Amino acid sequence: MIYLDKISTEAPKDLSKKKIKEKTEKMAEEIAELQITLLAEQKHSLLVVLQGMDASGKNSSAKAAFEQCSPEGVDSYSFKAPTEEELQHDFLWRIHKQVPRKGYIQLFNRSHYEDILIQRVHKWITEEQVHQRMQAINAFETLLQHDNQTTILKFYLHLSQEEQQKELQERIDDPSKNWKHNANDWEEAKHWDEYRKAYEYAINESVIPWHIIPADNAWYRNYLVTKTILETLQGLDMVRPTLKDRKK
Repeated sequence: MIYLDKISTEAPKDLSKKKIKEKTEKMAEEIAELQITLLAEQKHSLLVVLQGMDASGKNSSAKAAFEQCSPEGVDSYSFKAPTEEELQHDFLWRIHKQVPRKGYIQLFNRSHYEDILIQRVHKWITEEQVHQRMQAINAFETLLQHDNQTTILKFYLHLSQEEQQKELQERIDDPSKNWKHNANDWEEAKHWDEYRKAYEYAINESVIPWHIIPADNAWYRNYLVTKTILETLQGLDMVRPTLKDRKK
């Protein structure tokens, strides 16, 4: 059983920020090379799910890992409130349309888990529906892995409440960050404890495990996300096809 309040949100004190950032940049270069191999081989796909409280750094984490990749083969999608058409279907209908085909990487900045997070916190669905949807999510992710060779990486960016307040305030105080400000983020922050409980449920009930990433220090958060993605791509043991392979 995972309890998020037992896991640190900070980087180890003995790490060098400068060295870690240099390692992250080097790993991003390696990811870019492997991404081309993934695209060329057309045997696997990668789905990266980024979840976390507001201001936990979902966009920045994705940028650090994939900023050197070719724009062909890497895409990102952020799930907002469902449209009227989407509400007329099952909750996974809009998700399935966005999963990556073979050779591609898809990033979910917020994902199908929103349907058992925000909807649960605001009591827009019942507890019975939460459990039913969790079962459906597990079946959906298992299908993707086994039927389409889609590797799924799920990251929970583990931010402290104090750091979230600091980040949200910076969006007001720093003119260069004003564009990020959303008054609703402050309202959602009032439900901190309920969101923490909802996340713990999703993490503990998942068949495919989550990577819990300390997020108070952006440089360490980016390093861990990038490292995990790199090691996952390396583990696919991919080979770029030659002309001889293409003639077969």
